[in-house]
Amino acid sequence: MPRAEALALLTEPGAEFEVRCATINGIQMPVFVNALPSLREALANTEAFGDATFLVFEGERYTYAEHFALAAGLGRHFVDAYGVRKGDRVVIAARNYPEWAVAFWATVSIGAVAVPLNAWWTASELAYAISDSRASVLFADTERWDRLKDAIDTFGLRGVVVSRHQGELPSGVDRWETLRDQFDRSARLLATEVSYSDIATIMYTSGTTGNPKGAVASHLSHCTNIKNMAFMGALNTTIAGVVPLDPDAPPPQQPASLQVFPFFHIGGLSGLYLAAAFGSKLVTMYKWDVDQAIDILARERITTTSLVPMLLRQLLESPRIDELDTSALGAISSGGASVPPDLINKIEKTFDTRVTPANGYGLTETTSAIVLNSGLEYFTHPSSIGRPVLVAEVRIVDEDGNDCPPGAVGELWVRGPNVVNGYWNKPAETADAFVDGWFRTGDLGHQDDEGFLYVVDRLKDVVIRGGENVYSSEVEAVMFEHPAVADVAIIGLPHRSYGEEVAAVVQLQPGAQATASELQEFVAARLARFKTPSVIFFWDEPLPRTATGKVLKRDLREAVRPS
Repeated sequence: MPRAEALALLTEPGAEFEVRCATINGIQMPVFVNALPSLREALANTEAFGDATFLVFEGERYTYAEHFALAAGLGRHFVDAYGVRKGDRVVIAARNYPEWAVAFWATVSIGAVAVPLNAWWTASELAYAISDSRASVLFADTERWDRLKDAIDTFGLRGVVVSRHQGELPSGVDRWETLRDQFDRSARLLATEVSYSDIATIMYTSGTTGNPKGAVASHLSHCTNIKNMAFMGALNTTIAGVVPLDPDAPPPQQPASLQVFPFFHIGGLSGLYLAAAFGSKLVTMYKWDVDQAIDILARERITTTSLVPMLLRQLLESPRIDELDTSALGAISSGGASVPPDLINKIEKTFDTRVTPANGYGLTETTSAIVLNSGLEYFTHPSSIGRPVLVAEVRIVDEDGNDCPPGAVGELWVRGPNVVNGYWNKPAETADAFVDGWFRTGDLGHQDDEGFLYVVDRLKDVVIRGGENVYSSEVEAVMFEHPAVADVAIIGLPHRSYGEEVAAVVQLQPGAQATASELQEFVAARLARFKTPSVIFFWDEPLPRTATGKVLKRDLREAVRPS
């Protein structure tokens, strides 16, 4: 079916994805008529999945019914034992353990605000966010507890829960395993009224410069994200002409996802609540291991997985890639960092079109993906991030605030019900980043005549060499095509004549060899000479990255900058 016809069919009045205009925070914008009113309702709906498996971690398995009972019990404990009320902040600092999910759902079910913290942070970074959010409760695993325990009395918390801790805990600190065993497994959710406009989460940005900022997202933001993902699935199957299931046929296999993104990242949190909304099985790992991942994909009959580009490359280049059973696996998505086009070509070459790729472009401030490229269109537009989701608006804006014509590079501005309300306790930063409801992403890109969007770089990552703009993602994409290159980052270094010179930091494949001149010639044969790195640094270790998979280019610049 043509795309325009499928869009009209799915969004017509009375259809599941009907859209109307509404005023959100004083701004007129499109919203889904049938979106869930809150994440509390999303949890309530999971009761229907009963004994189906929800969470799998190592040897631990939880059904939807078991998870619901634990979330309901913990929510009541927050209220009864700690006095948590609507709008209070509950910090979650832990790995992707099953209890992370329980703590999140317990929090949003009582109208409190979930504050996921980066599990890789140091004690001082964790302490900053706990204090900045003015949290009432901390839910932590043993590793995060060990970092915070010496300062725990300084935060003014009303309750602390610690999981997977083997030693003694101080008086007033609850052990998760003890609470879990005491909950009434027939408990219901507390009768709390939660509105779409209420705050659901405060998620802190990576903080690569200065202190992190807490992005404030409403229940509407997250519920719009759920509906967007459901719509994209319906749109792709409608365009492809997939025939609806015979109602008399056996029930289909339960969807199953391998969750690699950490839950404290918006991509990981989205994966958690999307799984719950669709009745999927969600499998997590203690840490990434490509061989273990392949075993999980086979054993749990995973139907979809989402990986940052670096991990996706490891999977596709594994000698065991042929072991994957594509009768189950249907989609592999990527995000969190720029996706080199060669990875999409690798998916097509490896699986033909039996496994389709997907890429979600989004930020913490957009509550996950606000632009999507997926299905067969991704094969034909592998360098594009896709088209805006149904209820999002996108502008390409020049330095003077004017809209750019198709093909011209400018900053991406986005607006929609899934864009956050602003930054917690940071009015100046909010005013700088949000203009009349538009969020200034800080990414440079352009849009073609078909509506496909392309990101070429971050504003601060553009290397200006002698007045010429060099977009790092373009050079990185070419260098990734060289068989000896495992990872690469393009950075700008000061230059006496040109202002900046283009530099590359390269990690080679194990056992591979390549000289700087060989790599320079490789790039020069494919791009204009001024885009060719004039200096190449070889890096023996994995390049430093944030939790979302973005290379810490500032760290690399400091490491290789001449003294």
